[in-house]
Amino acid sequence: MSDNCHIRMVFVYIFYDMDNLGKNCVICEENQSKYKCPTCEKPYCSVDCWKKHQQDESICQEIEKVVKSRDIVEKPIILFPTDDTIPEEKLDLLRNSEALKVLLRNSHLRRLLEELDGASNAENAMKAAMQEPLFTEFADEVLKIVEPEMKIT
Repeated sequence: MSDNCHIRMVFVYIFYDMDNLGKNCVICEENQSKYKCPTCEKPYCSVDCWKKHQQDESICQEIEKVVKSRDIVEKPIILFPTDDTIPEEKLDLLRNSEALKVLLRNSHLRRLLEELDGASNAENAMKAAMQEPLFTEFADEVLKIVEPEMKIT
């Protein structure tokens, strides 16, 4: 599996919860969202907006029925794991890392990660990204989770 594939898997797990970050509330359309509906993941800003969303949104109720009817949560299948494949438990830790979520609020870092993910030459793109202090801070946080026994300098 190429380095780009491993990088992409890490980004998918981390960005999973970051999709609605910084968007406006879909209920009042005035305030920046601070939360998201646990059922449909629409961003909202307050308890009042959430209550209104729960009353007005039949889509949430339909999604909830489908989710409750499923016994198994689908997870990505790794067809050809290698020594460099990140275990699923570590990917979950990455996805739930508050430190990474804080770093990913930075639009410059997100843009760097998207460029790195789409790079045709992963090695050169990684060398360039490592020149950015923000990216190295992000990489250090990822390594603390993925390889905690490794000393980061």
